[in-house]
Amino acid sequence: MTKVELIDKVAEGLGLPKREVEKMLEKLISTIQNSLKADQKVSVAGLGTFVVKEKKARIARNPKTGESVQVPAKKAPKFRPGKELKEIIQA
Repeated sequence: MTKVELIDKVAEGLGLPKREVEKMLEKLISTIQNSLKADQKVSVAGLGTFVVKEKKARIARNPKTGESVQVPAKKAPKFRPGKELKEIIQA
């Protein structure tokens, strides 16, 4: 499902204009992004948790040339699905 399809479904389900639903979705996304940028965990009951994980610096290998490459440490977003989401998917 694309973002546009999601907006259409939510607008249809709530009987709201698509523009209003799009604004809400944009605000939700930016709020999650800003929270993660500030190293805050975002938990949504029934869905899951968004967190930022620190990845350590490491040495990787270029598969084409076999040359060793230094990969710097970085932060990466991670999503952990909640129990309810896992159960829905398994059903």
